[in-house]
Amino acid sequence: MSLDNSRVTSNCQIVSAATTLGMREPGRVLVADNDPTTGRRLISIGEKEGYQVITVADGREAYRMLKSDGNFQVAVFDMAMPQLNGVEIVRYMKTEKRLMRIPIVIVAGNQGLKLIAECFAAGAIAFLPKPFTTEQLRRTLRMAVSSCQSSKRSNA
Repeated sequence: MSLDNSRVTSNCQIVSAATTLGMREPGRVLVADNDPTTGRRLISIGEKEGYQVITVADGREAYRMLKSDGNFQVAVFDMAMPQLNGVEIVRYMKTEKRLMRIPIVIVAGNQGLKLIAECFAAGAIAFLPKPFTTEQLRRTLRMAVSSCQSSKRSNA
């Protein structure tokens, strides 16, 4: 598991009225994975951590979702999806000002150094190899959200 805090932008907008009042508002996580088993696992773990998980089956659906609704705290994309792969979606997000703030995690079965480097170069902040453990996903989601929140506080 890798995390690159330098990829988290300063315009992260997570603070809400519930957070201000000391209540924890569930963060929204966009998950794009064409493997139903992995998708169900990501939903189960994410929801147990208190996130509202929105799933789509492929890269094109993720692209459409982001165009219509960019209000996510974290995005988790499979690298190998039909239509658009994870890195292609990351590159799109980094061209849209309203989406740049969303920390992106790439999950992939292929763990070659070239692929990992490509994910980080595109703008992902974390890479999670498949198969991943429940604890690896929990920690990665927590790091992504906290790095975004830390960036927000340090630039306030």
